Amino acid sequence: MSQGLVSSIMNQTVYEILILSIPLLGAAMIVGLVISIFQATTSIQEQTLTFVPKMIVILLLLVFMGPFLMTHLIDFTKNLFDLIAQAKM
Repeated sequence: MSQGLVSSIMNQTVYEILILSIPLLGAAMIVGLVISIFQATTSIQEQTLTFVPKMIVILLLLVFMGPFLMTHLIDFTKNLFDLIAQAKM
């Protein structure tokens, strides 16, 4: 295996991590921000109030985006195995 191939695999891996995690983390961040604004305007200082809505949003996103995320991850894994097989030859 060459250093360029390893570097390319690492770059692709970081890209895949970003593609797979940004939608879920972004949605959780937006929900947390909205709930924080709601808490600030109503003076409710309950720390656990953000947990349930974030979990619901993340679960709904996983249900609706699950096929896309899984297809993306399967394609990446197949490409990775192909690269490993080619490197061994």
